[in-house]
Parts: sequence; structure tokens; C-alpha cells
Amino acid sequence: MDNIHPNLSLEFRGQVVIATLTDEKILDEDQLQGLEGSFLPLIEQTPGIQLIINFQNVKFLTSSVLGLLIRISKKVYETEGTLRLCCIGPKILEVFRITRLDKIFDINASVDDAMIGLKK
Repeated sequence: MDNIHPNLSLEFRGQVVIATLTDEKILDEDQLQGLEGSFLPLIEQTPGIQLIINFQNVKFLTSSVLGLLIRISKKVYETEGTLRLCCIGPKILEVFRITRLDKIFDINASVDDAMIGLKK
């Protein structure tokens, strides 16, 4: 585990990076900037990253987080990587459905489901 990144716990399973969001609520600009400051350098330093973002702890988030996810997704695909999301609770999943982001992101029920087909 790598605790250098605020609001984020990293686990490495072979070539896969599992980033677990540690905050229950992601509501303020400082949290958002902290996450962006953790994710973007990680992606830039790891071309072809296989990234799973785990939402198991998150109960509330602002629409700004959705914008951050889109930026993360763009950066991952620019480096020919893979991005998957997992463990999104029903209320947040509904936001993804309403905004149709569930059609853009590869959303999985669990970390194990998200790992399927990735290089280990």
C-alpha cells in the first residue's frame, strides 16, 4: 500500500493498479485537487497503466468528481492504458446512469470482476 497519495490507497497486483478512494464524501475542492494531483502523475509515469478505481468507501460525491473521472479516463487512454471502475454504490451508480457515464466507463461490481482480462 502506498499512503503518499491523499484520499487514496494504492494496491499493486502485478501490472494492475487498484486505487481505492478512502473518503466517504468527496465534496470539496481540496479533496478534488488532491485526487487529481495523485492520479494524473501516476498515469503519466506509468504508460499503458491498468487502473481500477475502487469506490467502495464513497457514499457522496459532487459532479466535479465526474469531471475528474473524465479527465483521468482521457489521460489513461492517451497512454494506451485501461481504466475500470468498481464497487460503486446504488445512489452514485444512478448518477452515472442519469449522466450516461455508465455507457462511457467500464463499471464492475467488484475488484475481482474488474481484474478479469487485465494483465497480471
